[in-house]
Amino acid sequence: MSILSSIGRLATEFSAARARYQTERAIHALPIELQKDIGWPEAADAKTGMRYGVGAWTGAK
Repeated sequence: MSILSSIGRLATEFSAARARYQTERAIHALPIELQKDIGWPEAADAKTGMRYGVGAWTGAK
């Protein structure tokens, strides 16, 4: 694997992680009732304040 392909892969992963994060922020800004209506799975965890990340940028692969 060349250095350029590695950098391109990392940039793609970072871009996807950033898009997920921005989407999560927008959904978490909605009222809990609306989150439940759209079926957001973390609506019940909003009380505890726990956030479960996904992807390589949060340590899980």
